Amino acid sequence: MRCPCNSGESYEGCCAKYLNGLDTDLVAYPPTAEALMRSRYTAFALGDVRYLLHSWHPDTRPATLELDPDQQWYLLEILSTSQGGYFDDSGVVSFRASYRSATNRKRRDSLTETSSFVRDGKQWLYLDALEIS
Repeated sequence: MRCPCNSGESYEGCCAKYLNGLDTDLVAYPPTAEALMRSRYTAFALGDVRYLLHSWHPDTRPATLELDPDQQWYLLEILSTSQGGYFDDSGVVSFRASYRSATNRKRRDSLTETSSFVRDGKQWLYLDALEIS
């Protein structure tokens, strides 16, 4: 199965190690802000609320999160990145995420967001949305 994050890699070779890592002693963390963004998109596509909350900064993380079961995420496009690399402590990723309705597959829409990320030790965390359209 191709990874939902649209990296071109298989799910097992891409985001699975981050999402499934929560269930092992060998937790793997995305090495960049963009990699975290991709893994969070994959978590949205697969309905993995636990990973979404785990990868959200505690200062901005909601107590609970409910995903809309009618939204089927099918395409992630990274529009730009600023910092967020191997040696940075913060970064910004702009992306477009497209989805369709599970009940009416002809109904499609997308979300464009510019998100900020921070590094806490080895772990990148989603901080907040700077802009949403």
